[in-house]
Amino acid sequence: MNPKQLTAFRMVMQHGTITEASRALSVSQPAVSRLIADLEADIGFPLLHRPGGKAIPTREAYEFYQEVERMFYGLDRLSQVAEEIRMLNRAVCRVASMPMVSFEILPRALKQIVDGHSGIDVNHDVHTSARILDLLASRQIDIGIAQTDPGRGDVEILAAYRTNCVCVMSPDHPLRTRAAITPEDLQGEPMVALNFRTLTYSYLMRCFAEAGIAPKIVAETQPSYSACSLAALGVGIAVVDPITPGILGDRVQVVPFTPKIPFDYQIIKPAGMPMSRAATAFFDSVQKIIASEDRFGQQLHNKIA
Repeated sequence: MNPKQLTAFRMVMQHGTITEASRALSVSQPAVSRLIADLEADIGFPLLHRPGGKAIPTREAYEFYQEVERMFYGLDRLSQVAEEIRMLNRAVCRVASMPMVSFEILPRALKQIVDGHSGIDVNHDVHTSARILDLLASRQIDIGIAQTDPGRGDVEILAAYRTNCVCVMSPDHPLRTRAAITPEDLQGEPMVALNFRTLTYSYLMRCFAEAGIAPKIVAETQPSYSACSLAALGVGIAVVDPITPGILGDRVQVVPFTPKIPFDYQIIKPAGMPMSRAATAFFDSVQKIIASEDRFGQQLHNKIA
């Protein structure tokens, strides 16, 4: 048996005659008759009774036709599934991001996906950068948004972005009206620092050391939104990324910090593994969202500077 023989038989059963079947298939009547004859020879019993040049299905033909229809239903279903996958109506994208991009950037990207590709099921988790890198390396997620370095060979950076840290304080803080705040301005000021394991902490301590200032750290916390919440309560000034303070609105005052302290983050995927169509659509959406506002960062064309 082969697909052409089965298709010819199916058309004869559906249309009732070899003539109509040949029209449906756009082939000659002798070609259809030959395919049926070859099929009969292969299966070992007749499918059509031909009295006076007519073609009448045998009892066995009806039983065989039921199984043929089941087979073609399966093929039709496969075609439908393939079309759903092609049109992104049947897909899963597993994403993990660090907290700072989970308040605005990720929700906006998810909304774009839901609005444009409702068939994509996006699973999103929030983790630390270290955990995200481990998930990527073990291929448990498709895309991660985190902080990494160029030394890792088990992940691949798709795009990198740079923002500059800002000072966050309560709305009534005496330094709230400054155009920019320097390490000298913070001498003796209570400060809320990010965890000592973060890159921001390392940059900040180096900056104070170069200025000859000993920072007065009254609390150390992680992640950035915790530092911002403490700053809003007047516990101290926090130096964090420029994206997170937006979630607190007028509960905090934001002032630029100088010299600039970079807060870089990257969009990353597992190394040596092509992205799925769904992951590619999500990546494109995230890039558009980040590009829509300056405070979300400027893309680094060399990926990591």
